[in-house]
Amino acid sequence: MDESAVFKPEAPADAEAASATVFNIQTLCLHDGPGLRTTVFFKGCPLRCRWCSNPESISPNLELGVIRARCNKCGKCLAACPQEALSLDTEGLITVDRAKCDACGKCVPVCYQEALTVYGKGMTLAEVVDKVRRDKMFFDGSGGGVTVSGGEPLIHAPFVVALFEACHVLGIQTCIQTTGHIRQAELEKVLSVTDYVLYDLKHMDSDLHREFTGQPNELILTNAKLTASKAKELLFRIPLIPGFNDTLSNITATALFVRSLGRDLAVQLLPYHRLGMGKYDNVDRPYLIKDLKSPSPEEVEAVRQRYEELGVSCSVS
Repeated sequence: MDESAVFKPEAPADAEAASATVFNIQTLCLHDGPGLRTTVFFKGCPLRCRWCSNPESISPNLELGVIRARCNKCGKCLAACPQEALSLDTEGLITVDRAKCDACGKCVPVCYQEALTVYGKGMTLAEVVDKVRRDKMFFDGSGGGVTVSGGEPLIHAPFVVALFEACHVLGIQTCIQTTGHIRQAELEKVLSVTDYVLYDLKHMDSDLHREFTGQPNELILTNAKLTASKAKELLFRIPLIPGFNDTLSNITATALFVRSLGRDLAVQLLPYHRLGMGKYDNVDRPYLIKDLKSPSPEEVEAVRQRYEELGVSCSVS
């Protein structure tokens, strides 16, 4: 009998390990670690990166999302809202009073156009493990496993530890994708049960890092050193943002930092794209770099080659 089909982890006594807020679980992912992955996306992030493609992940709380292109202006959702948080603007489209809305979701089922959704769902450890274990056949055949992402998944460190311990019982490989902006004690606990780490490096200058992400980089770099000393497998990932971190000075500083960590480590470039821009309107957040263009393949290749010239193996996602 396949033990993964019957195993159910015991509910942890620690409430933070027993449940967490998840906004998506995506199967058959190809770019979130080795092999085929099931990626669990958690809500909540300490950074406010201007290029973030998952704005619905930033707040740790449940949020009502409004896909206004689907709205037929019927107004049925207004009557369904117990908080009177919904109204129609001058064009007849839904407007949300975010101060009143508690994302109860009672407006969602009355919207037959599916213009309304709630981003985030409280899930128990057993529920997430059950979702992940169903894909074990794909993991075994491809060398894949489960990846936790976000947001910043390590905001939910006790839950991630419990999830990864359960996955190891099932013979499922574990991977974290992290900003590195997390308390060291929590990072160490997660690293102890993690097989593969995807670690974001955004900029080596702390002031520029704060300007574009809302946080300085000292903690991130300190944790990068810690991760390099403890992680079984580690890949640094760099969102390549034109005009921000594609300069020769930053490429050089990043390469020197990676080389200083005492391991033969590689970096992977994630070229900027605008695929998540439309989701900002769904949660009433401004998109601050709407005029920024994606780097051309030639520009990406020039950056990749520069890292290689500086002695750091570099790939492009």
